Amino acid sequence: MAFNNARVILLVLLVVYGASFLGGEMKGVDAKICPQICYGASYMTCPSSGDMQLPPKCNCCVASTGCTLYNVDGTTICTAP
Repeated sequence: MAFNNARVILLVLLVVYGASFLGGEMKGVDAKICPQICYGASYMTCPSSGDMQLPPKCNCCVASTGCTLYNVDGTTICTAP
């Protein structure tokens, strides 16, 4: 029983010291939460490619900034912020 307690204590110490050691290297990350909705767009255009019709992303949240998703009839679904 004492052997198991010693292993648990050692494991906790390793986690605490490891977290404090790595904590100095942690940096903030800019992330966004995207909905898991796929619009079924026909194509998309992006400022970097002009009017060229590109394979669409699932939604505007995962598309590059400024890209616009379109329906088959050419109506706009959304534009990525």
